[in-house]
Formats: sequence, C-alpha cells, structure tokens
Amino acid sequence: MTRPELRLRSSTLRANIVAVRERVSPSALMIVLKDDAYGHGLAWAVENALRAGVEWFGSYDIRSGIVTRQLVGGEARVFAWATSTDTEIDEALLQDIDLGVGTVEYLRRIVARAAVLGVRARVHLKIDTGLHRNGVLAEDWASAIAEVRGAEKAGLVELVGVWSHIAEASDEEDDEAQAIFLDAVRVAERSGTAPSALHLTASAASWWRPELRGTVSRIGAFCYGIRSAEGPELEGVDPAAQLIATVTEAREDGVTIDIGSFDGLPSTLAGVTVGTPAGGRAVLRVGHTSSEVDAWSGARVGDEVALFGPGTSGEWSATSLAEHIDTVGEEILTRLTSRVRRVVID
Repeated sequence: MTRPELRLRSSTLRANIVAVRERVSPSALMIVLKDDAYGHGLAWAVENALRAGVEWFGSYDIRSGIVTRQLVGGEARVFAWATSTDTEIDEALLQDIDLGVGTVEYLRRIVARAAVLGVRARVHLKIDTGLHRNGVLAEDWASAIAEVRGAEKAGLVELVGVWSHIAEASDEEDDEAQAIFLDAVRVAERSGTAPSALHLTASAASWWRPELRGTVSRIGAFCYGIRSAEGPELEGVDPAAQLIATVTEAREDGVTIDIGSFDGLPSTLAGVTVGTPAGGRAVLRVGHTSSEVDAWSGARVGDEVALFGPGTSGEWSATSLAEHIDTVGEEILTRLTSRVRRVVID
C-alpha cells in the first residue's frame, strides 16, 4: 500500500534561514516552530536552524519548547508565549525557557511558581498594540511594569523583553501599533534595566517594514518558504517541502492518486494544478481516499504527483493552494502533512 510523503529539503531550509537572517539584520532571527514547525517536523526544523546558526527559537507552547530545549541544549534561547498551566510553567522554568506574558494574572502565576521553585523566570511582557490577541492594555502598562519590577527586586523574575503582535493590515495601522509599542518600551526603560529583546514584527512586517523591527524578529512561514497570501514571491526563499502522492491507476481519461479528503486534501482543490512527470495537470476530483488528475501521455502506476512544492514539476506552492480556497499557506500545509511520511533530503 502506497502512502503520500512529504519531502523535506534541508539545504533549502538552511538557505532560506540565511536569506531571512540577512534581510532582517541586525535584528536577530527567532525562527517560529508552532504547529510542529508548520507541519514540517519540529526536530528537523530545529536541527537545521541550529546548523544555520539560529540562536532564538519561538516554540509557541511550552510542550514544544521543552522538546526544543532538549534539541538545542543550554545555549540557545527558547521563547514560549501561550498562556499555560502551573505545571507547564514549572517545567518551563526548570528548562530555562523564556515566557511571553500577556496578562497580569499570568505574570502573577509565573512569579508564584518561581517563588516555589526558587528560580528566576525570564519574562517578555506583551503590550496590546491594537490586535487584541491578549497583551496588557496601554492604560494598564505602567502598573504592570511596576509589578514586574517588584518581582525583580524579590529575585523572582527578570524582565528581558517587551513584545507584541501587529495586524499587518495597513501601513497606517502598523505605524500606530509601533508608536504604542515604543511608548511601552520607554516606560519599561525608565523603570529599571532596559529589556534587551524587543520584538514587534512577524514574517511579513519583518521582511518589508525594516523600520518596525526591534532587536528580535519572529519569523515562521517565510523560513519554510511559505509566502504571504496574495503577496509577492520572496527573493532567496523557496518552499522547503514537497508533498508527493503516487499514481495507483492510469487510464486514458485520467489517473488516480493515493491521497484524498481523509488525508486532509480539501474537496475544493478540484481544478488546481499539480506536478506530474509531464508537467502541470489539473485535479479533476477529490475523493475520500484518492483523487483524479488529468491524464498525460505515458502515465503509469507508480508515477509521482506533486500536490505542492517549489514548482519543479509544475505544481503550485502551498500558498497558491491556500489562496484557491481562501485560507493561508501554513494552515493548508499543516492540514495536509499530519498523516504523511516525512522523507528528508539534504
């Protein structure tokens, strides 16, 4: 029985990381690893990022952060920003993971657990710059900073960062978000030791708005070669993964491949172009466990069909597939890679 496979090109990922790092320099690159490194596999992404010289890793959740810490050892910084349970906080503190803090309530729980464990927590306090994806409101920021500084004096925390998310909806809105962010940084700096990690931008804003970058840039999708929806191609960045299905039946009117909706392939992808040995061909129908593709001369059982990838066989990218069904590239990639075999190619 055949099975779709995700082919991971390690050299492409490392080249992407170099291109991204050069683009955002002197801001430090934090490679984001959420959703199992956007479906590519956490261990593979971390190992290649280390080889490329990355020193900051954004795990999103603490569980992934602990796995990342085990992979990177003690020198690299690991940042987890999902609000977590007390047990997870304990694990993070014991594994020297930086914690993103978006509410005073979460800050207080971290302080309490640090007191119990007898350790000092490294925290990055989040200011809400208008996206409303948690974060301390501007009117509450000074009191939150005062609370952090009090915990610092008690030896329980260290304020190492100020951060936020921005909407990336328009230049005007992002400029307003930066103004709020910089005001928050000034309040933090006046209250004590200046935080060294200032991070406001993710992939798109880090790439195209250098004036918004802080000392750290959180970048996920672009490192893996996933461009922004409806955005231009990225110079020096290519898809690091190619999803391959196999022909199980070849006929004059079409071929059957071994991937369907039960594997995460949306039925709305009928009509998109996939890569074949003869170049791009249209998907005719998506079934439950198989799909039909336009035929090509000489097609035979065992031929490979690329569902997405760098386009070397005529296939679309993950982002192009996502645009076809009105979603984003990383979402369709993680959806399509949960049940496939990963093959690493250097």
